[in-house]
Amino acid sequence: MNTDEKILRMQQLVRELNDASEAYYNGLGERMTDYEWDARFDELRQLEQETGTTLPDSPTQKVSEDSITGQKEEHEFAALSLAKTKQSAELVKWAEQKPIWISWKLDGLTLVVTYDNGKLTKVVTRGNGHIGTNITHLASAISGILASIPAQGHTVIRGEAVISYDDFDRFLMESGEDYANPRNLASGSLTLKDVEEVRQRHIQWIPFTLVYTEEDINSWGDRMSWLDQQGFTTVERQQVCAPDTNSVESCIAVFTEKVTSRQNPFPVDGLVICYDDTAYAQTGSVTGHHATRAGLAFKWQDEAAETTLKEIEWSCAASTISPVAIFEPVELEGTTVKRASLCNISECERLGIGGVGTRISVIKANKIIPKVIKVMESVNTFTVPNQCPVCHAPATIKVSEASGTKTLHCTNTECPAKQLRKFARFVSKEGMNIDGISEQTLSKFINLGWVSEYADIYELRSHIRELTQMEGFGEKSASNIMRSIDKSRNVEAHRLLYALNIPLCGLDVCKRLLSAYPLEELVNEATKTGGDDLFAMPAEPQDVFAHVNGIGPEKSASFVRWFRDAHNLQRYRHLMEKISVTQTDQTPKGNRCEGLTFVITGDVHHYKNRNELKAYIESQGGKVASAVSGSTSYLINNDVASTSGKNKKAKELNIPIISEDDFMAACEK
Repeated sequence: MNTDEKILRMQQLVRELNDASEAYYNGLGERMTDYEWDARFDELRQLEQETGTTLPDSPTQKVSEDSITGQKEEHEFAALSLAKTKQSAELVKWAEQKPIWISWKLDGLTLVVTYDNGKLTKVVTRGNGHIGTNITHLASAISGILASIPAQGHTVIRGEAVISYDDFDRFLMESGEDYANPRNLASGSLTLKDVEEVRQRHIQWIPFTLVYTEEDINSWGDRMSWLDQQGFTTVERQQVCAPDTNSVESCIAVFTEKVTSRQNPFPVDGLVICYDDTAYAQTGSVTGHHATRAGLAFKWQDEAAETTLKEIEWSCAASTISPVAIFEPVELEGTTVKRASLCNISECERLGIGGVGTRISVIKANKIIPKVIKVMESVNTFTVPNQCPVCHAPATIKVSEASGTKTLHCTNTECPAKQLRKFARFVSKEGMNIDGISEQTLSKFINLGWVSEYADIYELRSHIRELTQMEGFGEKSASNIMRSIDKSRNVEAHRLLYALNIPLCGLDVCKRLLSAYPLEELVNEATKTGGDDLFAMPAEPQDVFAHVNGIGPEKSASFVRWFRDAHNLQRYRHLMEKISVTQTDQTPKGNRCEGLTFVITGDVHHYKNRNELKAYIESQGGKVASAVSGSTSYLINNDVASTSGKNKKAKELNIPIISEDDFMAACEK
């Protein structure tokens, strides 16, 4: 390739990378996988070195920018990006045998938070690294951004706004909206103006570095501990005091295990390495938009394998009919992989996917998600079906105005597959608590025609013989599912209401309604007509339960309209024929825990499980949180001397750690 050809190739790479970056940072459809983006970026950087030329819009010379609208503000300290590597040897070389820290590279949106004299003064998005958008008005809706801190003076903190996988799945189930991943949801959420709407997205801000403080702290580790003492929940990290090949790779292995075993609740796209000596870190130069000693990002090297396509399965779930590649099994990251989502029609066209016999290359992106990254040899023809695989209604192709992405959709509004997320919420722990039925399993049941309404789940025993013969199942797993279904037939009223997927009615709303009315009376009130007076009009939906504390007209209207829909009411009655409901009193029974916030970890002995202990605390006016923070009153752990993360956090924040016996002695029933 001569110089002119290299320049032409560079221009093509710049266009492709910038287009993909814009889509990624602004919540649009995925234009290429991380694997492909990294490969193109590395190719561009190599060509720039060979030609000695850098194009004006090259992504190697700029920080990708979000498109959040609002008042723009220049950063006091530039938020530069980090150089990246996939080689642990480069991390060791970069470390220069100096003490380092390795932490998660969280996959969200960077926010810079500033405090003056202990009070929050502003929250600004990263933007292009030099100028961001002021979103201080949303601060109260983002968990982890404290309104005040003990430290006085001027403080600047950089952190990542993320949404956990659990909260992402829960939001999709409750809202019916469609987002590709937690990062897309976080990005879209910060464009909203309604604080309450943002709060419902459960965005969490996790500080990953202390940019500035007036206190003299020169150790990065000490600076992060200082943030912990201020009440923040900071990024998980591990120190490597004498970085060499063994110590660095051992540390990476710990984080890798947490990714592959799904121990980490938040999306990540790698790790970050930084010097403990912050003064030394500031002595580096700036190359493009990278500060050479500020840190180095590590991304896992994806293991690829070639295989042969056996078929393309079209699976209808939620609002779209998605293609899934079924291929000859390959070993990746220690597991056998034989299927991978192809996402949509546009992705199939971009890859140049063919039919049966096509040779493809497959990876597990970030060690987790199987992805087809390349077509090695296309055989036969890729065809798009003209009907839904579940209900057989006509299917139509839609093109997104924002991204141009082509997706296939079922035209039947009542197609059971469109309710997949609702069925997932129905069987969830917070709902009917049916173990063993995942969203993927539900999708299979729906696509087989076994489940089209909630009551059908309680008729699955009639398919048990077929279930035991399905791939991935057997007699034991089928038996466990049936046992779990039978156990769920006796359910508490608030769990049932939550499981019904009534819009705007989360667990808290369900509990509040049941604190005012028993279940049967609640449904009767919702469906009440004019009574004996034929000319009397039923109460307006927004007025029926608006008087209940914490409900209001909007939630009242949603609940009432759901039950006044004849289709919903009929299916509710079908379900009630299969189950029995326990009416629980949702009002606090006492005030022994009033004003206190607890975190519970480890095994419990006196209570049946942690949920029972949580229920008791709430019945006594207390709160139970999932993570230790500055607002935690007590951490309950029967292993008081444990070195677990929660115990360490509690000790750093001087929060008392008590056993179950200690709790019962202070708050005895």
